Amino acid sequence: MASRPARWRHACGNALAGRFAGRSGACRSGRRVSAAQLLAAWHAHLAQARRRSPHTVRAYTRAAQRLLVRLNAENWEAIAALDSPALRSHIAARRGDGLSNASTARELSALKGFIAFARAQVGDDRTDPPRLRGPRLKKGLPRPVTPDDALGLADTVGELAADDWIGARDRAVLLLLYGAGLRIAEALSLVGNDLPLGERLTVTGKGGKQRVVPVLPIVQEAVAEYERLCPWPIERDEPMFRGAKGGPLSQGMVQKATARARRVMGLPDTATPHALRHSFATHLLGAGADLRSLQELLGHASLGSTQIYTKVDAASLLDTYRNAHPRERD
Repeated sequence: MASRPARWRHACGNALAGRFAGRSGACRSGRRVSAAQLLAAWHAHLAQARRRSPHTVRAYTRAAQRLLVRLNAENWEAIAALDSPALRSHIAARRGDGLSNASTARELSALKGFIAFARAQVGDDRTDPPRLRGPRLKKGLPRPVTPDDALGLADTVGELAADDWIGARDRAVLLLLYGAGLRIAEALSLVGNDLPLGERLTVTGKGGKQRVVPVLPIVQEAVAEYERLCPWPIERDEPMFRGAKGGPLSQGMVQKATARARRVMGLPDTATPHALRHSFATHLLGAGADLRSLQELLGHASLGSTQIYTKVDAASLLDTYRNAHPRERD
């Protein structure tokens, strides 16, 4: 597959929806497979080989599915042959559907990866994806909540729950995010073998990278209370946090519980579970933590990802100055 005749590239290299629509064998050199098989292979690559987060796997798989539907492609060769004009055409069509800049950038990243994966499947010499620049994104600052609001969210989530054990569960999850800086997916990936929580916890983050985070007494106590009240046996290799029917707790349930609590507390929509992780970082930095230590605690691969919290802390300091300085109140 390293070299292909020019007419093959002409037939498939500029593949657009119109070129593939209605063709039963768009690229006859490749074996026909179902879209479901193509997506299953891509899904497995993302989840197992790349160890992407469940959220990323879902988003990238949906992006690939939309491309397959548009092109009516039936083999890896059809995807591998896509060039920059073809990819640009697809992205333009998605923009026409009202896609935002951020969503467009994510879609483009997903499809570049999908095409590169397809090229690897067919042994194409072109291992890089088509060259196409995405929209410029204005990177916003994380929006942390105050320490009182962070603890208030955890307590309110517990109070609003239908059952005591569910309230203890949701409170424990949110305290892991704020007290240990975990991502929600990391908290929900903990298993029975992690119990009882000690002063340190080994967490597996993005890309399968492990890190050790300290666990505050308030977090240890919250998790122990959940374990005591949980009606389901927590086996060593089973998820620690359970849903109402005993299955693994989903991120969506935690997000819904947090949304109810923030409405009761009158907090903005930015007060999400992930905002508690931002708050953990911002408050530690404000208390004098150095960037390198914070990078390790958060599990950031790049120090640049951690440095954004210096801007958050500076912005918070400016707000405090404006509210407190007598000349600002004149």
